[in-house]
Amino acid sequence: MQLDLSAASAGARIVVHDAIGSTNAEALALARAGERGPLWVVARRQTAGRGRRGRTWVSEPGNLYASLLLSDAAPTERAAELSFVAALAVHDAAAGRIPGLAKRIALKWPNDGLIDGCKFAGILIEGEGASIVIGVGVNCTHHPVGTEFPATDLAAAGLRASPESIFAALSAAMLARIAQWDRGAGFASIRSDWLARAAGVGKPIRVAQAEGAAAGRFESIDEHGRLILRLPDGATQTITAGDVFLGARP
Repeated sequence: MQLDLSAASAGARIVVHDAIGSTNAEALALARAGERGPLWVVARRQTAGRGRRGRTWVSEPGNLYASLLLSDAAPTERAAELSFVAALAVHDAAAGRIPGLAKRIALKWPNDGLIDGCKFAGILIEGEGASIVIGVGVNCTHHPVGTEFPATDLAAAGLRASPESIFAALSAAMLARIAQWDRGAGFASIRSDWLARAAGVGKPIRVAQAEGAAAGRFESIDEHGRLILRLPDGATQTITAGDVFLGARP
């Protein structure tokens, strides 16, 4: 694994492991020990990978598992916006590296990458104090089966890209998108770019939340990145967190 030259020139560093419990957990541990970002922690395999809402992230060799440690990146109340920043970086990296992918790739609220409607990439944002970690998983050669939302990988989709090539592109794209975001001052442009690549806007969706499911039409996202759902009675509901399922009837 190597950084793109532009990322290295900007001061980013990288630590690579053959196997580790979780790249996010390791990045946070390094922050507690005094490390400062931008620092990438990358592993060829994770033994305790995790996704959003405490889910296990299957982490066999052949896929990309990478976490970026940032220091004093943003006010705490704006940290959640990094989900959209990172999702755009993944989109940029994959679509820019793989010919023909741009027409097949989309983003699912708030931070999943889709190919032909199936998930191939996920993002997990975690933080402690002034440290924020952006965890990225990209399915390059294999994907889990039997998941609630259908999954895929680049190879299964008929595409060829190694974890190394995706990571190099991602290391450059991530810093470019973070600069665009500018500690939250540039979120309006991030929001606009994200919506231009979003799956399901204007269409029926279902959102599973801890308190139950809501169905309606995906109206947009607001100035904080919250999903705006148009309900069957014409009212709107603003959703902060949940799992989106596309094509559900309101």
